[in-house]
Amino acid sequence: MRWYTRRRSRTVCLSLVVASLSLHLLLTVLSRSIYQNHCDTPSPRQTHLHTLRALVDTNYTSRMSDNHASYAKTPPGTRKVNSSHMDSNGPQKMSEKDAVTTKMAVKVGHGHKEEGPVDSLTMTERVGKFGSMGIKPMGSGMSKLEALFSHPLYNMPTPPIHEDDWLLKVKPKGKFITANIPPISPGASSTSSSELLLSCPLLLLSSDSHPPWLRFHLGISRWQLYPHLDPNMAPLAQQLSTHRIVSAVQKSGGTQLKLVMSFPNYGQAILKPMKQERDEETNFNLYYFSDFERHNAEIAAFHLDRVLGYRRIPPAVGRLVDVVTEIKDITTDHKLARTFFTSPVNNVCFYGQCSYYCSTEHAVCGRPQNLEASLAMMLPDTSLATRRSWRSPWKRSYSRSKLAVWEKDPDYCDTVKKTPPYNKGTRLVDLIDMTILDFLMGNMDRHHYETFDKFGNNTFLLHLDNGRAFGRHSTDEPSILTPLEQCCRIRRSTLLHLRLLSLPQYRLSDVMRDSLSHDPLFSVAPLLSELHLSALDRRLVTVLQTVSRCQERQRSRHGEGDDDVIYDDVTDYETLVKHVTPAG
Repeated sequence: MRWYTRRRSRTVCLSLVVASLSLHLLLTVLSRSIYQNHCDTPSPRQTHLHTLRALVDTNYTSRMSDNHASYAKTPPGTRKVNSSHMDSNGPQKMSEKDAVTTKMAVKVGHGHKEEGPVDSLTMTERVGKFGSMGIKPMGSGMSKLEALFSHPLYNMPTPPIHEDDWLLKVKPKGKFITANIPPISPGASSTSSSELLLSCPLLLLSSDSHPPWLRFHLGISRWQLYPHLDPNMAPLAQQLSTHRIVSAVQKSGGTQLKLVMSFPNYGQAILKPMKQERDEETNFNLYYFSDFERHNAEIAAFHLDRVLGYRRIPPAVGRLVDVVTEIKDITTDHKLARTFFTSPVNNVCFYGQCSYYCSTEHAVCGRPQNLEASLAMMLPDTSLATRRSWRSPWKRSYSRSKLAVWEKDPDYCDTVKKTPPYNKGTRLVDLIDMTILDFLMGNMDRHHYETFDKFGNNTFLLHLDNGRAFGRHSTDEPSILTPLEQCCRIRRSTLLHLRLLSLPQYRLSDVMRDSLSHDPLFSVAPLLSELHLSALDRRLVTVLQTVSRCQERQRSRHGEGDDDVIYDDVTDYETLVKHVTPAG
């Protein structure tokens, strides 16, 4: 009897174990199916589709402004600042090399470095990274900049470029005569690269042998200075930041010191020297026309212009220049040569000749010989491609006591809209694009702009001379946005780009931090401080709120629709959506 009871209890236990295991397996299968159905990570195509639909939502601006404004007001010290090393959908591990570089940059940025050059190997490594302008081959994870530039808004189909849409043309080979091209000697005069092309046309024989600066010139079209993801940016940045400098002369015109630097392959660049520290704000007692020009502002302006999708600023790169061997010893400019001197702490200084800040009190000094500077690619010489200078309708008075007309007349834009060339075509929205760029970087010094004569009024505006940008991060200048506020007109493509840059995964400050980290001077210190990056986010909110107010005024006057506010240059939006819509 006892044996029978034990056997029966064993059978019951085994049955319970089998039932328990079966139930466990059933629950596992059910839970896996639930997670697969509801927790799959959305594909990039689905993410892009959702983003595009959100960007065209008419209520987008009002919904996003509060969230984004709260982020912009967050103290920079409490934010995570390494998001440029993250995938757009999640964190990405920082490489050991990048971590070392970042630590070095933070250390130098917080402590004042008195003298001594940055290790040449480190500079070369930074140039190598900058060569691709921040775009690396696509891998398992994307940086903020890669994610932005892979978005459909930055890869929309563009109209075909016809023969007349190119600024320069390559002459037929048969017209060239074989000749030896002499190299530029250190004592050569400041002949422009375009003039050398006219005397040495063999440079045009083979596109493979074109130097980077010439490929840049030949790539200028009616619509932009260079194409999106231009493969020529790598060698062009390499030339500007590392190639030997064979000539340095002061550039004529302008109010502050700048030099024309020449390279052995006949390329030329505009050098603007470091005038003040990156985190130093412009004195609030100075008028906008008395402000310093900053080397890092030229570099950051190029990156911001590119991030906005404009591509209307010539490429600008940071470089450590030896004041003695790369300027003083090779210059043929006697007026410039006479201004060199050695400071009491044995730093080599010079000041040149110009309207503002060219004196011993405002001299540019190396540490002891190494000088931070921006080098911006020069445009084709005017003998080959003439440019027209246009006075901005919203030019400031440049007076300490007088106001400009637009500052007194709130309906001033109505007059501008009736005045050529703003009465037809895209000139007005082109100027609004430039206004938004200037407001984001705090540039109050936009008195003129230029266009290429060849293209007439149907072309883009050149955004040149941005040295007075990024002067203040603690305050914004709302008057810069007056053209947008008065005219209430903006490109749809521009508005979509701005809305995209307000999203957390494409935040403007994060993308700019990532983009600027590829400049060679990042090895010394970040080109823009966190306070300036924070100001970009704050100002972007202001731009979107201004557009939102314009749309609300339009609806209150004419009911639904925003045709008077939005200039629709993205008419094939449905086609764009199809490119990111999953099949079926």
